[in-house]
Amino acid sequence: MAKKIRIGSFFLGSEEPLALILGPCVIEGEDFLLRIAEELCRIVSPLPFSLIFKASYDKANRSNIHSFRGPGLEKGLRMLERVRRETGLPILTDVHTVEEAKAAGDVCDVIQIPAFLCRQTDLLVAAAATPAVVNVKKGQFLAPWDMKNVKEKLISAGKEDFFFTERGTSFGYNTLVTDFRSLAILRSLNVPVCFDASHSVQQPGGLGRESGGEREFIPLLTRAAVAVGIDALFLEVHPDPARAKSDAASVYPLDKLPAFLEQVTRISEITNLVRN
Repeated sequence: MAKKIRIGSFFLGSEEPLALILGPCVIEGEDFLLRIAEELCRIVSPLPFSLIFKASYDKANRSNIHSFRGPGLEKGLRMLERVRRETGLPILTDVHTVEEAKAAGDVCDVIQIPAFLCRQTDLLVAAAATPAVVNVKKGQFLAPWDMKNVKEKLISAGKEDFFFTERGTSFGYNTLVTDFRSLAILRSLNVPVCFDASHSVQQPGGLGRESGGEREFIPLLTRAAVAVGIDALFLEVHPDPARAKSDAASVYPLDKLPAFLEQVTRISEITNLVRN
């Protein structure tokens, strides 16, 4: 049974409602950001879920040197702070350096350690020193039981409020697979568990100068993850995926989100009955 941690006005973890971590992959503009946040509030408000808004101020791990990365740390955090202020939503963003962790941790409710950086001790320790909850994405190269070492680093640095995210495992060139045993193994570490539906269908570098993806499998993998049992669902959304400036092949269409979340609601209700 995973412990509970507080994020904003709600709890994430054992026997708590599923938390949805939703938003665009990267900040494409301030009005764009606020418009999506307001639409997500409208969509999720009638559902039995908590909502965390996510967006990245900098996509530091792009396939192509010329790819759009975002507005940067200072401008991006200012935009995210406005979303938090005007919508009341807790905010999540990812960090890449010790300095970024310190800055983002003072603004955001959750700071996220990217999968490729999940073993970076200095970054984990810096994130642990902030007031924010820490989400660590399990590296594509790690077995789920190896995340116990990440847990030990965070706890040793004084952080108790953190959770882990499963986002697929490398399986040959440009391919990821999801081992759903990983969700149960991560939860056995007494840590709340999140499933990243967007990046689990990603094909890293699969299009040569950018990553590919198979978004048609997002609902399938999500249904399986919710049935297994998770505490949070991570999903990147966009009003026009074809024109998204990052991860266009794996972001989910915003207009299809209500029907998608209706499926999640029904499966979550059944899962909770079985677990309880």
